[in-house]
Amino acid sequence: MASDEPKAKKLKLSEEEKPEPPPKENAVKISTNSLFGMGNPLLDICAVVDKDFLDKYSLKPNDQILAEAKHKELFEELVKKFKVEYHAGGATQNSIKIAQWMIQEPHKVGTFFGCIGKDKFGEILKEKAEEVHVDAHYYEQDEEPTGTCAACITGDNRSLVANLAAANCYKKDKHLDLEENWKLVEKAKVYYIAGFFLTVSLESILKVAKHASENNKLFCMNLSAPFICQFFKDNLMQVMPYVDVLFGNETEAAAFAKEQDFDTKDIKEIARKTQALPKDNKKRQRVVVITQGKDETVMAQSDKIETFPVVKTDPKYIVDTNGAGDAFVGGFLSELVQEKPLDQCVKAAHYAANVIIQRAGCSFPEKPDFK
Repeated sequence: MASDEPKAKKLKLSEEEKPEPPPKENAVKISTNSLFGMGNPLLDICAVVDKDFLDKYSLKPNDQILAEAKHKELFEELVKKFKVEYHAGGATQNSIKIAQWMIQEPHKVGTFFGCIGKDKFGEILKEKAEEVHVDAHYYEQDEEPTGTCAACITGDNRSLVANLAAANCYKKDKHLDLEENWKLVEKAKVYYIAGFFLTVSLESILKVAKHASENNKLFCMNLSAPFICQFFKDNLMQVMPYVDVLFGNETEAAAFAKEQDFDTKDIKEIARKTQALPKDNKKRQRVVVITQGKDETVMAQSDKIETFPVVKTDPKYIVDTNGAGDAFVGGFLSELVQEKPLDQCVKAAHYAANVIIQRAGCSFPEKPDFK
């Protein structure tokens, strides 16, 4: 394997180093704040809806969009007309909390930065982060309310409409640059930011990405949605040279390939071409991971393309695919931060996604059952 990203160590604990508590074997001792995430903290409002509701607001069954003026009534109607559930959400925050759940101990391995309002929804997000042992440091402001995301579920599809509100108000100089906050960034060795945050604070992303690159740490990103690849392509490509691990699904990959004039619709070829894009830190080769729902996951490294079958699930057990992509990333990061081999990272990613689709919202049982 030509890539040294990440170090493919398979460490065995020596006889005298019996872990406390058994039986989980960690490749490296994980310290608090070693995984850093920054993004849009949103309160998810989830409901099973009908086709008429999607049509009324011109929503595709499986999509992610930002709320526009025409969606103003959508949030109220969703709450009035359907049975809703509230979950702490936002793509990056979901992935960090899943990674923390997979790791279990110690608490607060995951750090999260984002902006919320000084309101009830903001308080709920703070409580939820604490419940799952994520070290959330929110920038709190009172000009905009805490952001929300309507998750409109039909069958095993989900259409997401995000009203960023406060999440859109994150300020590098007001939060990221503060000494006590930047110290938390410096403590981390793996960084993850979803592409959605490209619409909010490119300068914050670049500051973190450059820090990771200059210190030979791992910076991970997600294409997140076709609209990011299309309408925020310039921002995305400013960050791309610093990306060590790039995630995306087949729809996002296709949109990215089209915008980059790759002239192919073949997922493996798209992964290969994306992997070969210019990179700042030459000590690490980029890794590109593309999921395809129930079909195999594709991973491109410098010298090879691998595929990994997903865990098969009987459709009758699928409750909610909202959060599957976030869970996949969370599972992957939980092993990456422990310097496990990449195939083990994918295995953990598939496991986490499989757990999440069998539950409502991006929720999980008390403990993982991952070997």
